[in-house]
Amino acid sequence: MKKILIVLIIGCGFVFGALNYHFILTDKSIKVLKKVDLTFDNTFVDARGAKKIKLYFNPALVKAGVKDLLKDVGK
Repeated sequence: MKKILIVLIIGCGFVFGALNYHFILTDKSIKVLKKVDLTFDNTFVDARGAKKIKLYFNPALVKAGVKDLLKDVGK
């Protein structure tokens, strides 16, 4: 019973993280950005190479502040 409870708590933590944060993979690291809405959309985003331009046209990421995040990265 203890194992099931521990697995359930860890699983809830992963779901909570997926609902509340964007995880953006850049060329050199992974950046974490707080979401505006609680959704599973755009949880994991690839921003390597030429794909950075697509992020500027995604309304959910723009609301969350992806422009400032990518400016800090240097692009």
